[in-house]
Amino acid sequence: MKTLLTLLITALLATSGRALEDDRLILVGASYGKNVLALTDTTGEVLWKYETEGLEKGHSGHHDVQFLPNGNLLYHDSWTVTREITLDQEIVWEYDSATANGNTGKKANVHAFTRLPNGDTVIVESGVGRIIHVDAEGQLKKSIPLGEDGRKNTRLMRLLDSGHYLVCAENPGLVTEYSTDGQIVWEYPTNTRVFGAIRLANGNTLIATGSGNSVIEVTPEKEVVWQIEKSIPGTEIELAWTTVLQELPNGHRLIGNCHAENDDPQIFEITPEKEIVWEFNEWDLVGNGLACWQVLDADQSAMIRAKLKK
Repeated sequence: MKTLLTLLITALLATSGRALEDDRLILVGASYGKNVLALTDTTGEVLWKYETEGLEKGHSGHHDVQFLPNGNLLYHDSWTVTREITLDQEIVWEYDSATANGNTGKKANVHAFTRLPNGDTVIVESGVGRIIHVDAEGQLKKSIPLGEDGRKNTRLMRLLDSGHYLVCAENPGLVTEYSTDGQIVWEYPTNTRVFGAIRLANGNTLIATGSGNSVIEVTPEKEVVWQIEKSIPGTEIELAWTTVLQELPNGHRLIGNCHAENDDPQIFEITPEKEIVWEFNEWDLVGNGLACWQVLDADQSAMIRAKLKK
């Protein structure tokens, strides 16, 4: 009986801390010749695929993508146009930062966006140097200026639970937390072409340094307490342009490894102890241009599967 109980407990612990569940889906946005949105399972089997405009309109890279609660996808097809598409491949919403809300004649680049629960969309307009909130009709609801000294050269932005904005500026390589009124409340210099950052459940900030070929975890006091750089010890994984990050409920980290060679995963799951537990390597589908992706949870994946069956 004791042996059986021990086996059951061990199995339960293994299940609770295991790699991604088999039923979870991966939303990917690849470019640099691939120009595709796709939904795959954890083994890379493609369930849905949409060919984007990509280089045909001078767009060299998808940098952000989001699964929406209604089952649609938010993405961008150029450096200025943000779109919402259904699984039936119908474009149901579009916003062009090149001309809307005072941007005519200005140089705007969009690398990050998110949909709010109230239906408004937050878009970071690099170059112009502002974060905007627009409603379903494209009306400007709010505008927050980005800081000076290179902070307008953005890559990813993620909204924090506080309502603050965590913004990565590729040049000069800063991760900046802005308050809801645009005040800088925290900042960390990476001295690299930083791409992405998230706030972890423990209050620290996980940063994908982009050209630094590394991922670092930084405390609020700016102490580096965890990092991987250039390669993963004990594996053959080489780090290239690190991009999107995601934290799983079990504390594992998902790392985006863009511009990797075809023997390296484009996404991998790693434990705080730096053990690799899952790899996504779908070179034929995404090549070396997978900068943005999102691992969906079980409920989101079930919604997608149900919609695709209809």
